[in-house]
Amino acid sequence: MSSVDFLAQEKIWFDKPRYDDAERRFYERTDGSSQTAEVPAEDVGSNTILQDIARARENIQKSLAGSVSGAGDTGEIICRIKGLELENHSLHQVVDDLRAALSKLECRVAVLEKSPAAGTPAAATSVPYTNGTTVQQQKSAPVKVEEEEEEEDDDDDDMDLFGSDEDDEEAEKLKEERLKAYAAKKSQKPVLIAKSSILLDVKPWDDETDMVKLEECVRSVQAEGLLWGSSKLVAVGYGIKKLQIACVVEDDKVGTDLLEEEITKFEDYIQSVDIAAFNKI
Repeated sequence: MSSVDFLAQEKIWFDKPRYDDAERRFYERTDGSSQTAEVPAEDVGSNTILQDIARARENIQKSLAGSVSGAGDTGEIICRIKGLELENHSLHQVVDDLRAALSKLECRVAVLEKSPAAGTPAAATSVPYTNGTTVQQQKSAPVKVEEEEEEEDDDDDDMDLFGSDEDDEEAEKLKEERLKAYAAKKSQKPVLIAKSSILLDVKPWDDETDMVKLEECVRSVQAEGLLWGSSKLVAVGYGIKKLQIACVVEDDKVGTDLLEEEITKFEDYIQSVDIAAFNKI
């Protein structure tokens, strides 16, 4: 029941002077100003009225306290709603940004798919060393070589090596000229060199080994068809680190046995050499 409904049911406020007089008599009797031995009927009625007034005041205070707490809860709910609206707005902004980024990415992919992928020259990539120097490594273009081979094969098919002619001597001479031209053309055809990419694990003796000097020893191994690449130090345990270094070799000129034999010659720094990865290029 709200405070307004409670006050609507109370009847004590319609005869306020009477209730004020009863309240005055009650406090006079409490202070000892009234010396009468007998309590008149009016005093008994005034006591009842005072009790009703006290109860009404208590109920009014409770109702006011409840309304104040309800107003505080309402304010808290409003604050939460505003916070949720701000959060929702920020999420919408993030979604819009993601959609824009996705649209740009789709446009880039479409442009890359339309651009010709074959026939482009291979780019030279720089491979970093651990000591800060770099080396240029030229990537092979097998696709372009295969296309050139197919074109040359088509040209070879157009040649008639065994053409018929009425004059046997002229036919033989023409055949020899065609065979010489064919041999000369084949000799100019580039040979595809088989290469491999090798990743080596070079382990030192202990944690006191100078790893910079160890890497210099490994890179000092030079051979025709050998190209050293990037390297890094990998922790093994107990403070010991191993050198992991990559290289590219020509299969016909350099083998794994030759690499291991040449690297393990530096016995003061290197304990062992293992092949971590081996891939054909």
